[in-house]
Amino acid sequence: MADVSTSQPVVLVVDDEPDVVDLVRYRLRGAGMTVIVEGDGLSALRTARERRPDLIVLDLMLPQMGGEEVCRQLRADRETAAIPVLMLTAKGEPADRIAGLEIGADDYLSKPFSPRELILRAEAILRRARAAQERRETILEVDGFRVNKGDFEVTLDGRKLDLTTTEFKLLCLLIERRGKVLTRDALLTDVWNYTAAIDTRTVDTHVRRLREKLGSAHSARIETVRGEGYRFTTASAST
Repeated sequence: MADVSTSQPVVLVVDDEPDVVDLVRYRLRGAGMTVIVEGDGLSALRTARERRPDLIVLDLMLPQMGGEEVCRQLRADRETAAIPVLMLTAKGEPADRIAGLEIGADDYLSKPFSPRELILRAEAILRRARAAQERRETILEVDGFRVNKGDFEVTLDGRKLDLTTTEFKLLCLLIERRGKVLTRDALLTDVWNYTAAIDTRTVDTHVRRLREKLGSAHSARIETVRGEGYRFTTASAST
């Protein structure tokens, strides 16, 4: 999805009523959002997969494919499953609202609607989506390792590891680039910020200490690649 922290959030509006589209587009643009419009369900699915918008404002009564089916297919597709959906529809009965939420909508607003409420709900959904994305970006979870980059904390099979800041940065980098060989020079640059020629035994010493803290069951995850450097291997790769 588009990076809403550095650019305008992109909203896909799916509705076949020109008056509604004009109003929604005007209000969303006024709130600092980029708007894409589609008038039928099939086009909406195609655009969602191609453009990966930050939010979809979705009518239910659409040509070619109804909004309920659009929402189901969005949720079933790995590429679009996380895109928030705000249903905006004339179906305003409680049963309709419940049905919409059950098939995966994040919120539900009935027509006729307050433009101000539409903006408030859209902004709230975008905030929640941004917060969730930030949490995903600060947490690494691999084969029993859980690395919280925000709190500088690592747990292994639920056990907190007592790591120095340098050991944390070293392990984090190895896990982030798991499967790839990282040379000692590259590790010195990325972990220690050394740009000049420094004794690479510094890396070896820290890797040895890190392996000791991982314990015998997991120390082999940090694999020595002779003449090259080190590589973090996952359980599937090491079996």
